[in-house]
Amino acid sequence: MQILGIDIGGSGIKGALVDTQTGQLLVERYRVPTPDPARPRSVAKVVAEISQHFEWSGPVGCGFPAVICNGVAMTAANIHSKWIKTNAETLFSDLTGCPVRVINDADAAGLAEMAFGAGRERKGTVLLVTIGTGLGTVLFTDGHLLPNTELGHIELFGADAELSASDAARKRDKLSWKRWAKNFNAYLDTLERLLWPDLIILGGGVIKQHEKFLPLLKLRAEVVPAQLLNEAGIVGAALAAQALAK
Repeated sequence: MQILGIDIGGSGIKGALVDTQTGQLLVERYRVPTPDPARPRSVAKVVAEISQHFEWSGPVGCGFPAVICNGVAMTAANIHSKWIKTNAETLFSDLTGCPVRVINDADAAGLAEMAFGAGRERKGTVLLVTIGTGLGTVLFTDGHLLPNTELGHIELFGADAELSASDAARKRDKLSWKRWAKNFNAYLDTLERLLWPDLIILGGGVIKQHEKFLPLLKLRAEVVPAQLLNEAGIVGAALAAQALAK
C-alpha cells in the first residue's frame, strides 16, 4: 500500500510516498522550510504543496509536534500557539482534498521503529526516547501504542528533565559526554523505575554518536539505538494513515 507520509517539524516539513508493507520510501523526500511564524493555515498550505508535488490524491499521514487528541492539537511545541484547539486533520483535509490522519510526531517515529526498526517483533513494554532540543517519549505494550506521552517533562534534579538530560542541555552547558551521560542515565533510571520497560530504544539526531555515551549507561533494561533515524517520522505517519485506505 502506498501512502503519503509527512513529518512536520519546527524547521522543516518533509514528505514522501511510503510503501507501508516494507517501510521503504518510494521517492526522494521533498522538504519545505517550516513557515515562520508557523500558524495553522501557513503550515497547512505547505502540507498541500507537498501533496501537489507528488500529484497525490490518496490518504495522507502527518506527524505533528503536539499532543493530538482526535485530530485536534492540544499543545504547541516549536509552532504557533494558535494551533492549540485547532483540528489539524480537518484543516489539512480541506486544503489537500485528501483524507488525513494526524498524530504526535514522536508517536509516528515510534510506530516506524516498532514496525521496521529496533522494536520489530519485540513484545513486552518498549520505551522509545528521542533526544534533541527536548526529550520525546513513546510507549508500547506488546506492540500497542499509548499515545501522547510527555515523559520528557518529568521532574529530574528538581526541575524539568529536559533542562539537564536533553542534547540541548549538553550543548548549552558544554558538558562532556561522560557528564551528560550521567544526567541522561538518571533520567532513564527514573523512567525505568516508573515503567519497567523490557527494551529502551534511543533516537534523535544525537544517536549518530551513540558510541560516545551508550556504553556509559547503566540500566536494567536492554538499551539500543534506533535504526530508521531521519525517515522514521515520514514512515510512521504513513503507517498511522493506513486505516483511511480501508
